[in-house]
Amino acid sequence: MKTRIKDLREDSDLTQKEISKLLNISQVAYSYYELDKREIPLNLLCKLADFYQTSVDYLLYRTNIK
Repeated sequence: MKTRIKDLREDSDLTQKEISKLLNISQVAYSYYELDKREIPLNLLCKLADFYQTSVDYLLYRTNIK
């Protein structure tokens, strides 16, 4: 399943390494979140929502409104 965080990252022309640096985690850890192999901790989810100027609900597919 494709994740919204991957779509947003690709739409912003950013690499996994760039986003993982922003989140202060490894690129491998971030890739697991994109692949939906691990759940994203709430604090990182909030950082991503702030970075992409969207809501956590949008990232979690609870709404389609950015």
